Amino acid sequence: MPAAPPRPDVPNRPEQERPHARLRLFGLIAVVVLTAALPLAGAAAGPAADGPARPVAEEAESPRSGTADKVDDAPDRDAAAHPDGPARGSSLLRTLGLGLATATHCGPQATSPDGVEAQTCVLTQGRDTWARTYYRNATGAELSAVLTLMAPGGRTVQLHCAVGAEDEPGLCETPREPTRGQAARYAAVAEYAATGDGPLLLRSGSNSAPPQGR
Repeated sequence: MPAAPPRPDVPNRPEQERPHARLRLFGLIAVVVLTAALPLAGAAAGPAADGPARPVAEEAESPRSGTADKVDDAPDRDAAAHPDGPARGSSLLRTLGLGLATATHCGPQATSPDGVEAQTCVLTQGRDTWARTYYRNATGAELSAVLTLMAPGGRTVQLHCAVGAEDEPGLCETPREPTRGQAARYAAVAEYAATGDGPLLLRSGSNSAPPQGR
């Protein structure tokens, strides 16, 4: 009787199911990894915003006419860039929102016996020029200030500012206007007086003349 042909090796059932078991194992591992990664992604993204996204840095606010604002009592960081500007370490001045393209011409810091300190400047940026006066009112009473910008040809811009009684640095500035003629020919004067019909306490100018107090 002829010998029976050899039968091909048939893998047993455990060997057939082994690849499927590996696939299921890999699938479970992938699900665990994704589940663990989701909280990390959510933490990195942070909470959802209620409104549209806003830029991190915002442009400096434009000067407002007829206002007196508080300023930081810190040295003027731009003084070195502007030789005619206030000296470094001044207790009143700090050119806020001004870039290197801004030219400043400031007079000396003036002080009155009553406790008013002020320094007045002419500023030019691009095609605009305006006046700004920095002050500190230590009199304990509210004051009124009149800031005047004098342009070439006799044109003047005048602004009235209310100065609070707080003993903190502040500023007052005229609106910006197109520069007429040479910016170096502009001048600014600030006069501080008691409210009502009170006397003049201090006059501060952008030129290099000695300050005038009462």
